[in-house]
Amino acid sequence: MTSVAHTSEVIAELAVDSEDSLTVRDIIAALGDRAYALLIVVFAIPSCLPMPPPIPLICGFLLAFIAVQLILGWQTPWFPRAILSREVNRRDVARVAARAIPIFRKLEKYSRPRLKFFIEPVAYRMIGVLLLCLAIALVFSPPFIGQIPLGFAICLIGLGIVERDGLISCVGLALGGFGASLSYGFIYALVAGFSAIF
Repeated sequence: MTSVAHTSEVIAELAVDSEDSLTVRDIIAALGDRAYALLIVVFAIPSCLPMPPPIPLICGFLLAFIAVQLILGWQTPWFPRAILSREVNRRDVARVAARAIPIFRKLEKYSRPRLKFFIEPVAYRMIGVLLLCLAIALVFSPPFIGQIPLGFAICLIGLGIVERDGLISCVGLALGGFGASLSYGFIYALVAGFSAIF
């Protein structure tokens, strides 16, 4: 996959293949030199749909792992061998991609390089900190639909980086603030409920 490919083209490439499954290693190899930004999109896409546990939990942990590496300034993403060999059913990838690709194509039609200081390498560590907060919120999001605002938000952040459109990333951060408030409110309600019981 070349560096000029749009996000929608990368997702379509992952979804179409003769193999029944693909590994995290296959995904990273397909993403090429924009692995960080596209991994953010790929791992956030499942959370854009109503998904049962533990899918948002797994996606949240993977995104947090990526965020920490961005904060540390690592040039390329690293994953333990156990994660790299983990298989994903390609039919699930295709199902999610079928819903996500039309949305990405519409966004890509209107995206253009702007507010580029938000997506320059020097800003990646700041984005990593914000992404870590959103990933933690995703881990603790209300089940089934509570992760959807966070999934869309993180997708927009990654898409903005891929398309070099800081405005899209800013919209993602704003939506992420809303989604995080829902998740942290959910955590507060659980803690308050347990405190009242015990």
